[in-house]
Amino acid sequence: MSATAAAIERELHTDIPLSLAMGVRVSEASLERVRLSAPLAANLNPHATVFGGSAVALAILASWTLLRLRERAVGSTAALLIQRSSMQYEHPITSAFEALCELRDEEAYERFRRTLERHGRARITLGALIAQDGARRASFEGDFVGLRS
Repeated sequence: MSATAAAIERELHTDIPLSLAMGVRVSEASLERVRLSAPLAANLNPHATVFGGSAVALAILASWTLLRLRERAVGSTAALLIQRSSMQYEHPITSAFEALCELRDEEAYERFRRTLERHGRARITLGALIAQDGARRASFEGDFVGLRS
C-alpha cells in the first residue's frame, strides 16, 4: 500500500468509524479512481453472504473518497454529502469484496466545480462497481452534494 493510500485509510477510519468496523482497506487512490476492499467476516449477514448495507456503504465510501480527493486537489474544503443512492445487486457476495469508483465524466466534474464556486452548492452523480474476485456483483449510482464551507 502506498503512503498516500495508508494516509487515506487512516482518515477514513477516523472520520467515518463505520469504515473501521467494516475492515475497509484502501487498495488504490488517485484523482481518477478509488478502489476499497473489505473482508467477508466483518460484513456477514445470517446467510453467510455480504450484508447489502455493507456493500452499499463500501460503494458510497469509494465514491465519496474519490470526490474528496479531487476537491482537496483544488484546495476546496466543501462538505461532501450523499444525497441519493441506488444499488443493483446482481449476485450474492460470498468472500472479500471491493468497490471501484472511477471518474468517467470529467466534464460533469468541471460543471460541479463551477457550480460549487458560483453558488456554494453543487451536485454530481458518481457510479461504482462492487466486485468479488474480479467479478462484478453489484453496481451503484449516487448523487453527491458539495456545500461550500
